[in-house]
Amino acid sequence: MARDNSAADAPKVKKTRWYTQIWQAYQMTRKNDPAVTWIVLGSFLGVIVLGVVVGLIIGHTVYMTLLSIPFAVLVGMFLLARRAESSAYASIEGQPGASRAALGTIRRGWTFAEEPVAVDPRTQDMVFRGLGRAGVVLVSEGPANRVGRLLDAERKRTARVISGAPITVIQCGNEEGQVALRSLPRAVQKLKPKLTKQEVAEVSKRLTALGGVRLPVPKGVDPMRARPDRKGMRGR
Repeated sequence: MARDNSAADAPKVKKTRWYTQIWQAYQMTRKNDPAVTWIVLGSFLGVIVLGVVVGLIIGHTVYMTLLSIPFAVLVGMFLLARRAESSAYASIEGQPGASRAALGTIRRGWTFAEEPVAVDPRTQDMVFRGLGRAGVVLVSEGPANRVGRLLDAERKRTARVISGAPITVIQCGNEEGQVALRSLPRAVQKLKPKLTKQEVAEVSKRLTALGGVRLPVPKGVDPMRARPDRKGMRGR
């Protein structure tokens, strides 16, 4: 009987090495933040110099120099991570679906629909909906003087089907009273739990029945690859 060697012949997927990921993050960050090279390098050398100085003072120069190297690496990686995060937010800010992309960085405790639940077809203002133990959260994209009506209409529509579960509304933006894109995930995570897991499951069923607007919006942290289908929003 012939053996199926298709599985054996399939090419193996190579895992990305950690240093490759760091290099890719650095390359991507450098495009939007050219100063990152000098910041990371300066912090690395600064920690080592500090270690040398302390070593000279206490009479253990070689020991303190070697000890400072791993700390220098940690400081450099920390600063690179922070600059990379800032660069990522800067690259997507102002793009349709940027708030959903930012909310996608929340690892647990919350679920957010990929599609907006409300869209203004003329202005492309959007409202995204999430659910967690703190209740339902509605996050809007758009100018404060324009998106408030869309957000309030969605809040009322949602309130009619979730039997009194708490609803929190957040405007994402840089205007007064809005939450900046970078601060959005933390603002949601700070909401205090008010529902049990069973209540969350029940609210989830009701929200599923409520449905939403089905539009192609970005996933992950790259909303540049997808934009709302304007023809689809107007109706064909």
